[in-house]
Amino acid sequence: WETPILSLPKLPLPALKDTLDTYLRCVKHLLTEECFQKTQEAVKHFGAPGGLGELLQCKLVERREKKANWVYDYWLNDMYLNNRLALPVNSSPAMVFPHQNFTAPLDSLRFAANLISGILEYKSLLDARTLPVDYARGQLAGTALCMEQYYRIFSSYRLPGRERDTLVADNGSAMPGPGHIIVACKNQFFVLDVAINSRRLNGRDLLTQLEKIVKMAHDEDQRQPPIGLLTSDGRTAWAEARGELLRESTNRESLDLLERCLCLVCLDEGGKAERTDSARALLMLHGGGAATNGGNRWYDKSMQFVVGADGCCGVVCEHSAFEGIVLVQCTEYLLKNICHPKPVPAESGSELPAPRRLRWKCTPVVHKLVASSADRLHRLVKNLDVNVHKFRHYGKETIKGLKMSPDAFIQVALQLAYYRCHGRAVSTYESASIRRFKDGRVDNIRSATPEALVFVRAMTGGNMELLRAAVTAQTKNSSLAIMGLAIDNHLLGLRQMAQDLKIEKPEIFRDEAYRVSHEFILSTSQVPTTVEMFCCYGPVVPNGYGVCYNPQLDHFVFCVSSFRESQQTCSSEFVKSLEQGLLDMRDLCQKYTTCEPRQGPAEMPADLSKNPEAPVLDLVKTLSQTKLQAGGKA
Repeated sequence: WETPILSLPKLPLPALKDTLDTYLRCVKHLLTEECFQKTQEAVKHFGAPGGLGELLQCKLVERREKKANWVYDYWLNDMYLNNRLALPVNSSPAMVFPHQNFTAPLDSLRFAANLISGILEYKSLLDARTLPVDYARGQLAGTALCMEQYYRIFSSYRLPGRERDTLVADNGSAMPGPGHIIVACKNQFFVLDVAINSRRLNGRDLLTQLEKIVKMAHDEDQRQPPIGLLTSDGRTAWAEARGELLRESTNRESLDLLERCLCLVCLDEGGKAERTDSARALLMLHGGGAATNGGNRWYDKSMQFVVGADGCCGVVCEHSAFEGIVLVQCTEYLLKNICHPKPVPAESGSELPAPRRLRWKCTPVVHKLVASSADRLHRLVKNLDVNVHKFRHYGKETIKGLKMSPDAFIQVALQLAYYRCHGRAVSTYESASIRRFKDGRVDNIRSATPEALVFVRAMTGGNMELLRAAVTAQTKNSSLAIMGLAIDNHLLGLRQMAQDLKIEKPEIFRDEAYRVSHEFILSTSQVPTTVEMFCCYGPVVPNGYGVCYNPQLDHFVFCVSSFRESQQTCSSEFVKSLEQGLLDMRDLCQKYTTCEPRQGPAEMPADLSKNPEAPVLDLVKTLSQTKLQAGGKA
């Protein structure tokens, strides 16, 4: 049975006035009075009747009519492909698996073989289009979600460019047969064909092939340079290095095999001691640098599964092709498959040909480029500070019992933690899925609300009403974002449309407020799992924090990252402040438990909670039509 083709609505286009009003409300408390007055003038001029804002809005309405998703290309370029920073730490998130207790060298290879078997099973579901449709949970639950991101998991590749990267995505039509996997071992790359003579390899076959690869990787006479280090560099530097590699036909063949593979499986050398959660997160994010496993990667590929000989395992993903929830769904399937591997025949069906080593012909220029990439990765490794913390005092069940959204509650706690560390509010990014719409990716829930700032300033006084107001405001913002009515994608569309029309950048986008509001010092994301694992990523600005959290019934897992070079940030101090803030918020709630109960959960804005049984798609369609009517002329 094929998955039915979903008929999803198009992403709405918010009304211009709504976005501009919300924008002013989002930035006012982050700016000085003088700066805000200038911003008000710029916004007023932009949104004036018959002005530039109306022209750009009309052009966006036309674009929405013509395209499946009016913001997708703009968003992809702005969020990822235009970014020149290195992929590890700065862009690519990692999922850290539970620690594996490997007692013998063969254990890790057996784990890798079962992992590959699961990958092939999962890919067969994708190829047959039989993957079950995802449905929204939490707020506005029950809506079917766009599945297109899943079909890019094993078919995407981020090609480096000197000015802009390219996301190459083949949805399986042009790739004959099951394809191949690249296995990285000791900084060498090997082609592992997953089918031979039209027979897909089983777990025992794969184990045999992996044993051959490990033996080949230890052959010093055949050792190749650690070319994988080049992919850890800034995107422009890597694009130039790739151009140098392409001069040789041997390198062109190796690059082609890497760029067309299903995924990478990285067999890492292990450390001597069992690693902490924080240490394992660091290793997933950057491989530990050239001296350890930093060259045992190929960061352009969308999925790199890491199997460490010491039991440190996980997956690194190139983020431009899909979001974290897709990564979670895939990896949970794989981990369950590993726990319950399918039985295989006692003996392999035939003698298997040896895997092939990728070879490189390197000029002195290439060797120098590899050395430079290694140096820059080393600096990145030294700079990153990660603290993985399990908050065990309570979990999301406790918050639900208070009739509050767990995600909104945690977001307010993050605002409190930052305020206590730094004495101010800062622009905050929380990703919100817009997969309810065709080709939907994410928009931003701006969590640094005025209500949150009022609450954190007054926290010493312990005001329950202010906490509820902050959580309610956050919950409402979340609902608007997942309905496609947040402001960030809309502002991006207006800015980019001006550029497309070769209009001088409007003052609203040259204003200090726009810069401040898009410097996301707090970059946050909820990545929940149903098995024991956690997600991590780096900060998005030099003086910022990356905060990924995984809410469970009775505990939370937080992964907080920052850069050591910043004098303003410290991951451990932030975690300390977060722990205390969550305890203080619980104590505040317990203090007021004898108060008169609320009318109902603050899970939705009031206008949505009147009829929670109403079909969400009809609601979104009505809202988007209303906004379009207002936005087409204003």
